[in-house]
Amino acid sequence: MLDFIYYPVSGILWVWHKVFGAIPFLGPDSGITWALSVVFLVFTLRAVLYKPFVKQVRTTRQMQELQPQIKALQKKYSGDRQRQATEMQKLQKEHGFNPIMGCLPVLAQAPVFIGLFHVLRSFNRTGTGIGQLGMSVEANANTPNYFFSVEDVQSFLSARLFGAPISAWITMPKAQLDAFAAYGPIPTVLNIAVVAVPLMIIASIATHFNSRASVGRQSPEAAANPQSAIMNKLALWVFPLGVLVGGPFLPIAILLYWVSNNIWTYGQQHIVFRKIDEEEEEKKQAAIARRADNAPKPGARPDLTKKKKKAATETDGSDADNETEIVEGIVEGDISDQPNGDGSASKPKPGARPQSNRGKSPKRKRR
Repeated sequence: MLDFIYYPVSGILWVWHKVFGAIPFLGPDSGITWALSVVFLVFTLRAVLYKPFVKQVRTTRQMQELQPQIKALQKKYSGDRQRQATEMQKLQKEHGFNPIMGCLPVLAQAPVFIGLFHVLRSFNRTGTGIGQLGMSVEANANTPNYFFSVEDVQSFLSARLFGAPISAWITMPKAQLDAFAAYGPIPTVLNIAVVAVPLMIIASIATHFNSRASVGRQSPEAAANPQSAIMNKLALWVFPLGVLVGGPFLPIAILLYWVSNNIWTYGQQHIVFRKIDEEEEEKKQAAIARRADNAPKPGARPDLTKKKKKAATETDGSDADNETEIVEGIVEGDISDQPNGDGSASKPKPGARPQSNRGKSPKRKRR
């Protein structure tokens, strides 16, 4: 049903097995060859997902920057869920924010994890139960496994990593362990634990430190969010503990997958974070430089040319209006402008209206 996942995963694993198997001092039947094939399967996947990972980091930072606006919208439209969702989509569209990109790397890794688990388990199909075929040892050794031929299956069964097959796990039933008898000594639980337990511890510690690095990059506002606080605790403590608890039920190859994936993540996120920090610092310095260019130099007067032109434009109209009023007043012959007999100008009494000579003919002096 999931052959569209199993075949690509087994194909990449097959390619790396051929590459490392061609090295003279390793060979195709070496446990180190198969272990390196698993590790470089992980590296191949993570290299393909590098750009989506960068997008995920940018999306996470953008989400933190939009938190105040998101909270404001949630508060404003707390009683209208439909309007709240509409405004949230509008805000995300304006800022080019896509929540799917924040989950893409994790979603892409999940099928690979499932596919690798199935392909590794399919090298030994002697078990019974859910998803097991219950094959005999002979039938299992002579049945191809997706991209792997019968010779590849037998090579895998004969491979040992410090005495343990990489498809074995600590709690593996004895009937399945017996399937390795025709291609080497039957591994014991101690052989498997000697390899699996250190890998479990390394995977758990690496998961914790990767989570700590991610949590340390969160803004104070995002860290104060109750949902974020719960997820941070899960990532810091519950997930690493889950590796220790679930480790005895996982094949050694899956533990190798987990360790190599965390090692890649640890290095990649430090490189990406440093790159994004440098880009933001460059933008900040560019903005400071633009402000410095626009500001007046020390000791120089600010350029008032534009202000003077604007002031002249505003005052021209008001001066013209004042001159017009003065001319009209003179033409109309306002009494306040006419001199008295003693040469002084007559002033209206307090509360009295100014009188005008409009419409009156001037009196002639008698001779």
